[in-house]
Amino acid sequence: MTFSERITRLPHAYEPEQGADALTAAPWATGDVAKLIHGAGGCSPYLKSLIEKESGWLETALADPEASLLQEHDTLRATAPDALPARLRQAKRRVALVTGLADLAAVWPLETVTQALTDFADLAVHLALRATTLHEIKRGKLPGQTEDDAELAGGMVALAMGKMGAGELNYSSDVDLICLFDETRFDPADYHEARSALVRATRKMCAMLSDLTGEGYVFRTDLRLRPDPSVTPVCLAMEAAERYYESLGRTWERAAYIKARACAGDIAAGETFLKTLTPFVWRKHLDFAAIEDAHDMVRKIRDHKGLAGPITLPGHNMKLGRGGIREIEFFTQTRQIIAGGRDPDLRVRGTVPGLAVLADKGWVPQDVAHTLTDHYRAHREVEHRVQMLRDAQTHDLPQSDDGFDRLAAFMGTDRATLHKDLRARLEETHALTEGFFGGESAPSKRSAVPEELENSEIVSRWRTYPALRSARGSGIFERLRPEILGRLAKTSHPMEALTAFDGFLSGLPAGVQVFSLFEANPQLIDLLIDIVGVSPDLARYLSRNASVFDAVIGGDFFSDWPGRDALQKALADLLAQESDYENKLNTARRWGKEWHFRVGVHLLRGLIGAEEAGTQYADLADATLAALAPEVQADFARKHGPCPGRGAVVVGMGSLGSRRLHSRSDLDLIVIYDPGEAEISEGRRPLATRPYYARLTQALITAVTAPMAEGRIYEIDMRLRPSGNQGPVATSLESFRSYQKSDAWVWEHLALSRARCVTGPPDLMEDVAAVQGDVMAAPRDRDAVLREVAIMRNRIAAAKGDGGPWEAKLGQGRLQDIELVAQAAALIAGQPLDTVPGALARGADCGWLASEDAQALIDAYRLCWSLQIGSRLISETTLTPDRDISAASDFLCRITGTETIDGLQALLESRARRAAEIIDAALPDVSEED
Repeated sequence: MTFSERITRLPHAYEPEQGADALTAAPWATGDVAKLIHGAGGCSPYLKSLIEKESGWLETALADPEASLLQEHDTLRATAPDALPARLRQAKRRVALVTGLADLAAVWPLETVTQALTDFADLAVHLALRATTLHEIKRGKLPGQTEDDAELAGGMVALAMGKMGAGELNYSSDVDLICLFDETRFDPADYHEARSALVRATRKMCAMLSDLTGEGYVFRTDLRLRPDPSVTPVCLAMEAAERYYESLGRTWERAAYIKARACAGDIAAGETFLKTLTPFVWRKHLDFAAIEDAHDMVRKIRDHKGLAGPITLPGHNMKLGRGGIREIEFFTQTRQIIAGGRDPDLRVRGTVPGLAVLADKGWVPQDVAHTLTDHYRAHREVEHRVQMLRDAQTHDLPQSDDGFDRLAAFMGTDRATLHKDLRARLEETHALTEGFFGGESAPSKRSAVPEELENSEIVSRWRTYPALRSARGSGIFERLRPEILGRLAKTSHPMEALTAFDGFLSGLPAGVQVFSLFEANPQLIDLLIDIVGVSPDLARYLSRNASVFDAVIGGDFFSDWPGRDALQKALADLLAQESDYENKLNTARRWGKEWHFRVGVHLLRGLIGAEEAGTQYADLADATLAALAPEVQADFARKHGPCPGRGAVVVGMGSLGSRRLHSRSDLDLIVIYDPGEAEISEGRRPLATRPYYARLTQALITAVTAPMAEGRIYEIDMRLRPSGNQGPVATSLESFRSYQKSDAWVWEHLALSRARCVTGPPDLMEDVAAVQGDVMAAPRDRDAVLREVAIMRNRIAAAKGDGGPWEAKLGQGRLQDIELVAQAAALIAGQPLDTVPGALARGADCGWLASEDAQALIDAYRLCWSLQIGSRLISETTLTPDRDISAASDFLCRITGTETIDGLQALLESRARRAAEIIDAALPDVSEED
């Protein structure tokens, strides 16, 4: 269906006797034009006047409206500066007429209409800036600039804000602009003269667009969104604007910059400036404090405009009133601000695209996003019709029945239907968005809280804590406190839980962000209470790293484990977004904490067991090393050149090698490199291969262990390298092969059984694994091996003791004891260990251990591991849960599959005793030897 054919869909004329019939009698008012007069002109005096003024042009434009607008743009670009003001006004009439008719006839959807208006606004601002800047250049007032520089406005850029920035201009919109200039284009001595000239050019640009002449106006321009508009010039230096936002920028300004776009003048400079503001607009942590800021803004606007109170349709403001356009925009922008720092996909300008991506990412329910999108489009349609009636920048519905009749006719419906539809949409919009912003500012209903908690000394000292010293933080917490105390009261041991929560609260350095996060996500309070109820130690950790709660809100926190490869890719992608090396290291730390927190929460909540958790912690360590190593190498190569030869392999030893870590594990590593034929690196500061790889290894250790703003990732232990602490931190492949085959002690071969290549060039990893396989498969005297193992066992016991009845790692028949036997089984079987249970099973297969004994060792090992990973999640030190009646005991019982803490202790003692007996029998008695 052509444009002309679609014209028949225009609504019927409202008052044909008051002008439309007279217009149709004109000689040019035939065919489609006559239909336009009846349909549009009969309802809107403004459209009627446009039709009359542009009748000749309109007959041609109706054949191809898109082409007609492009032709207008081309004609404008070729217009001389002195003729531009009048020509812009004529073009505005034509653009307004075509877009209005296309909108009314449903030829173009809302997005096409608003984009057409925005495209013309961009061009108008650019041409006006070009003309006024050229005038200053010709007068010699813009130092160092030639007439060719006028196309870039002499280094000035206009940033389109609000609806113009998002491509969402109204039919009769103001245009919100911020004008800035690139001060680096000018010599410092010329700065003030250049600024004065660009300020004049900006003022003249605004006048050219907004002055009302006999030809009308182009756009009303508003420059008040610039920094501190009451005292700053209408055009600012970019450096000055950047300093303002860094030090004084407010939440509403952050929200405004979501839609900011360089639209005219020096576009490249404008885009560079917007990029520098990324940290200001998009915070690296979830920013739920923005919710309260946005709600305050909505409230203040309503109060200032007198728009508070219930929805009454006559005179209702479709933009700022309850359930209006601004509520949908703030709903969308606030959600974007909350999470856009962590997810760049959320950084879109338009309201409808913003709702769509928020729904796709799980930040807004799909049904809510669809409903608000539908209401937004409907609200904008009403807004456009209201503005089309008389070309008024208004958002108010008519005050009278007669006015509603005219509007209803303009929308192709009747007054009663329009009333019903408007009220339903406004009320549903308000209900959906106000619920997100926390409702009206009425006091929250207090839950019933036991006096024992409410009047406790612990609660009375909360107001002295750092997190509650600010009025804002204290205000949010007061709304939360009844709910928190009520939930603490429902735990099995309320006072113990209160004490644990107090540990969290006392260590919290600031409260606004965390309390805002809890207020917006009440389910986190349950999670926090679960955590602090298990351990004050973990609560203190959370208080210092509250940003890890961000991960819970991320949408996929409780989904299946992604696996090592997916984790590595995710971290590598994050690191690639950072250009600064230090930022990369902090990003890796922040990312690692979030994933550590996730594994811990899943274990705490019973979503995974001890075995899965151990593997997941190891996957996380693997992924971290694999993603960080190339970044370390690239940074090191900038000074000393790429890795000479084939590069280096990071080998995991100990628990990392057997893929079983807990939340506080350090990493046992060795680094093996192959220089090939190279003797020295090729770089600005070349190094011989041995010091090159030694220093590269130290750089990797520093990258992982250095205490930075985001803490450290892991502790690293390299004592298992050839020759221990006496050997180099990095070993060549040939030296590693020679040492392991000729010089290594039995205990070093035991350690080698658990080695596993974590990251490095694939071919070099294969060669290292081949060396391990050859060493493990080499013939050896079983009795000699067992004698060495027995001696080593005695030395470990003498050096470290048994650790007490609740120690899972140290002592006869506990973790370390069983792991030593598993390594011996791997050596005897001639295969790398892989896993402890697997190695013990192979020990039975080769006839060293009886099958039932191997199973008893496996059972003891799994119990000890469950206790170890559970207790390390709770505390850095060995627990004594026999004296603990809190939720920690319940957690340890659940993770170990026991009913009571006494039952856990009895099972631990019996299984460890049985394991010790089996090991004693399997190893020779060397009690009289060293």
